[in-house]
Amino acid sequence: MFSTPLHIRSAHRSDERALWRLAALDSAPVPSGEVLVAEEDGELVAALPVMGGAAIADPFRLTAEAVAVLELRATQLRHAPTDDAPYRRWLAAHALAGSAATN
Repeated sequence: MFSTPLHIRSAHRSDERALWRLAALDSAPVPSGEVLVAEEDGELVAALPVMGGAAIADPFRLTAEAVAVLELRATQLRHAPTDDAPYRRWLAAHALAGSAATN
């Protein structure tokens, strides 16, 4: 059980620095495309690409439940009706587009 509220949301461009930090802590690459993040106490503790791939998480926090919730939400989004498919493709292509330009 979480001791503080856990917020699940789509990553924004403003999360780029926090995602890089999280990836560095986890010794893993930054997820690409549409990414969901788990936020606790105003800090990102885990992230997961919606269309599949490995999660990244803060190894200094208990994040197994956060990752499980991210995986559940990603599954829900992948199986959502496809009437918003063009928007989701655009979002996936542009969600973290700035990260490639800054590397």
